[in-house]
Amino acid sequence: MVFENTIGIDVSKETIDVHNHLTGAKKEFTNNNAGFKQLIKWSDPTGKLIFCFEHTGMYSLPLAVFLSTSKQPFAMVPGLEVKRSLGLVRGKNDRIDAQRLARYAYLRREEIAPTTLPSKSINKLKSLLNLRAKMVRQKAGYQATLRELRTFAKIPKKDILYASQDKLIEELNKQIKRVEDEMKDIIKGDKELNRLFSLITSVKGVGLILGTSFLVYTNCFAAFDNWRKFASYSGIAPFEYQSGSSTRAPRRVHHFANKGLKALLSNAATTSIQFNPEMKLYYQRRLQEGKNKMSTINIIRNKIVARVFATVKRGTPYVQTLAYA
Repeated sequence: MVFENTIGIDVSKETIDVHNHLTGAKKEFTNNNAGFKQLIKWSDPTGKLIFCFEHTGMYSLPLAVFLSTSKQPFAMVPGLEVKRSLGLVRGKNDRIDAQRLARYAYLRREEIAPTTLPSKSINKLKSLLNLRAKMVRQKAGYQATLRELRTFAKIPKKDILYASQDKLIEELNKQIKRVEDEMKDIIKGDKELNRLFSLITSVKGVGLILGTSFLVYTNCFAAFDNWRKFASYSGIAPFEYQSGSSTRAPRRVHHFANKGLKALLSNAATTSIQFNPEMKLYYQRRLQEGKNKMSTINIIRNKIVARVFATVKRGTPYVQTLAYA
């Protein structure tokens, strides 16, 4: 769909600054439902109009929900993408940012795709994944401290410095288990999520956390057309670096990526090498041929992503073909 006009919105905690690209009109509204209703009335969204704003987490979520409920097309775009598209700019304030967002969307009006919000179940799963990741980091920090206390300081386990942190690790383990159980309940309680999760986890190396991450970050496989785009998003797709005859660098992955998802895929590749005979043979054969270890692991990461997308597209669980060879 080609949009004829765009409205840029800069979202802050209490207010939103709005700019109409074609008319140049600008206005400020409150960041709540009352302000959003005034925004719709002011913008007069008849015809092919799209609202554009950056994804700012909790601050932009109420606006996104309101526009989605009102069936108004909108696009939530990454801030870094907008920043890099503007070229060399100087100065910054909320009104200027709204104007730049309106211009960004207008220049891409033939290709910009309206955002589709995830379901409540997906949003809840995403929040649980983030909470679990935070607790896992905290647990790892306490564990590292305990190793140092035991190895270098020689502090006995009964000492308050040791015992208190050991108790915190025990409590974190309980809470992590509670979060994981809640994730399982949400997936089992939704027929479509449960179907997709069963297909995803039929691929060797994909467990609860990575399987849930596939559901969340693909929005039930509606956010990515194919597995290659998801691989690029995850930071495991190698890109060519070549210019004339002077620059011919080896193909390598880019640092712009979902680092947490990339780490989960690395763990899945390691698990697959250990417990999947097919991947184990492939890994050993590559190393015997003198291939790089990390590049081989990255290929296995891509294989896992490709197989997950294939099982979902086909609608049947993954079959271990080596068992029938």
